[in-house]
Order: sequence, then C-alpha cells, then structure tokens
Amino acid sequence: MSRYVFTSESVTEGHPDKICDQVSDAVLDAVLAQDPSSRVACETVVNTGLCLITGEITTNARVDFNSLVRGVIEEIGYSGARAGGFDARSAAVLIALDQQSPDIAQGVDEADDHAGDPLDLIGAGDQGIMFGFACDETPELMPLPISLAHRLARRLAEVRHNGSLGYLLPDGKTQVSVVYENDQPVAIDTILISTQHESEIDGISEEKAVRERIAADLWEQVVGPATADLALKPDKESTRFLVNPTGKFVVGGPQGDAGLTGRKIIVDTYGGYARHGGGAFSGKDPTKVDRSAAYAARYVAKALVAAGLARKAEVQLSYAIGVAKPVSILVETFGTGKLSNDDLTALVQEHFDLRPGAIIATFGLRELPSQRGGRFYQDVAAYGHFGRADLQLPWEDVGTVAANLKQATASRVGSPA
Repeated sequence: MSRYVFTSESVTEGHPDKICDQVSDAVLDAVLAQDPSSRVACETVVNTGLCLITGEITTNARVDFNSLVRGVIEEIGYSGARAGGFDARSAAVLIALDQQSPDIAQGVDEADDHAGDPLDLIGAGDQGIMFGFACDETPELMPLPISLAHRLARRLAEVRHNGSLGYLLPDGKTQVSVVYENDQPVAIDTILISTQHESEIDGISEEKAVRERIAADLWEQVVGPATADLALKPDKESTRFLVNPTGKFVVGGPQGDAGLTGRKIIVDTYGGYARHGGGAFSGKDPTKVDRSAAYAARYVAKALVAAGLARKAEVQLSYAIGVAKPVSILVETFGTGKLSNDDLTALVQEHFDLRPGAIIATFGLRELPSQRGGRFYQDVAAYGHFGRADLQLPWEDVGTVAANLKQATASRVGSPA
C-alpha cells in the first residue's frame, strides 16, 4: 500500500503578490472592456507606501489608471488607520507603461503559418509550454489539497470582510496537507493558517493568549464552515492545526514584504500537484498563450476526466511565437486512462482547436470583461484560476465536449463511468 502526504498552499487577496495580480488584471479588464483588441502585458510592484504599474499596453481605451489602482487596493482592505503603511488613499501610484514591441505585434497580428483561415491569422504571443490538469478527487475535478487551501483562504477573507472576525487584517496564507493511500485522499493531516491581525483582540494583548484566541475563532468560523459539505473533513482530534507559527502576524501586506505580479503561479493552478510551464497569467491579454493556452489545457484535461476516459489527465501544449498551431500536444494519464496516451492525444487533436485565435473565440476571452460589467480577470486573480465554483468560467464548462468525447470513444471503451 502506497501512503504519502501531499501539501498545497493558497494566499488571500491581501497577500502582497496577490495585490499585484489583482491590480494587473484590473488594468486588463479596464482596457479590454473599452477595446477588446487591446494588447496588454502589465506588471505591478508594491512595497510600503508604493504601487508601480509597468509593462506594455497598446489600446484605444482611455483609463484613469491612478484611480483604478487605488480602487483595487481599497477594495482588498488596505485603507485608513488599519492599512499598515499601504493606504489606498495616500500610497504613491506610479505609472510606467509603453506600447507593445512591433517585433512581437507583427507575429501576433499575422501568423507565420496562416492559410487564409481567420483563426490562423493570430499567432502565439510568445513561445512556451503550458500544462492543464484534472482529476476525480473533488466535484470540480481538482486536486484536494489546493481545493481545500483555496476554500480556507476564501473563507478567511469572507469573515474579515463581513466583520465576523473584525480583528483580522488583509494578508494571509493557508496550507493543507492531505494523506493519500493508493493515490486516493483518506485524511487531512495538517492545516496551517497564517493570518494578519490587530495587535490587541478584545483587550487581549499577550502573544500566547492572542494566538490561542485566533486559533479557536478560525477553527469555528473558518475551518468548520469551509469544509462542512465535504465527505473528507478535518478532525479536531487527529488533524494538526497550526496558526501563526511565529507567534504573531501584525505587520503584513506590502509593509511586511514587497509584492510582484506572477509570483504565485502554483497557487494560481494546481498547488504543485501537476507540472507547470512557468508562465504567469495576470496582466496578460488573451494572445499571450501563457494564459489562454493554460486555460485551454485545463479545459481539455477536465473534459477527458469528465468523459470518464481517465481518473487523472495532464495535457501539455507548446507554442512558437508568431505561429498559430501548437508545436506539440501531449496527454499523460498516469496509468488511469481507458485508452492509451497516444490514442488520447490523437483524440484531443481531432476534437479541440488549440490555435490561439480559436481558444480566444471559444471562451470569448476578449469580450468577457465588457460582458460582465467591466470586471472578469480581476476575479480570477485571487483564489485560483481553475475549479472555481463561485465563478462562471468558460474553460470549466466541459459538459458538451465531454459528452462528445464519450460518444466518439464509446465503441473502444464501452460506456465510461
């Protein structure tokens, strides 16, 4: 019997790196909402009292970036006396944006391998490799450790915003260790929550007493509600529960650590459970395959699992800058496939159009911000881009394509469960 423990982490929207991801994606939303053909590669940096947005943007949109940035920071919770050296109203906001390089633009505007098909005209915005993954451990077909870590992080933010735990501050991290036997989750070994907080809670200021109070509140109001609907739940007797292991977490956010866009790529994807091509998502328009092809790879992997063709599926795509068709496609099912990896790869090539132009059209990636009131990408910038039950993400909607895959393979595998 194979037994091991696997761990994944998440962070709250107030983590310095996640602030940057949300600001970069708010910029993307704002320009795409006005001009869906905009090209965006926006990077954000935060530190004590400072937010810098830089990168390349080519657009006809007119955006007050200063007000936009301050609005995102205030919404997260960094404003007023509790902002801790990073106040939305007083922080310096610096804007240093250029236009996209014409050398890149020419390959995106007209692919090297086009043959008259309009979807061939859009070349990949860069070279690179992307991975998508799905497994049957959760209803949303995500690995359990990252799913639990995100649940806890979202709930931690929720009780802060609604005032249930009014002493909490925006910065926070969660981590969940799951016990596996024969590749199936059987227990929750450890839950770790590090959360920024006020130095005094209801008159309690002694460090040990403060930590004990926070731990009791988090178990009752975060861990319990976040896992209430799960078959596999943490147990107060057997699950180790760690809270703020250094003793206190008063100084946090950009005052405690600088933040950068794209520094939480494992949090954004599968928690380390699957491979990662290395490209970040936030601040990039859909022609950047780091983002759009990673969404497509997840769509393909999830469809294969939803169709019952594998219990686990990892899909690798690779692209060349200025070339529309993927350089390579690979499916790996880790011995769980109903068909060989070669056959599944051929099935993917037959049923999915993975050119950047086709991916953009299939998911409506350019129009989503305007269709959803000027805001879409900012909402996926925190708490993961995949398996989101709280958002209607087009790359998560695989019902139709999974049914088509079942029908296409019925004669070879019977009726997949």
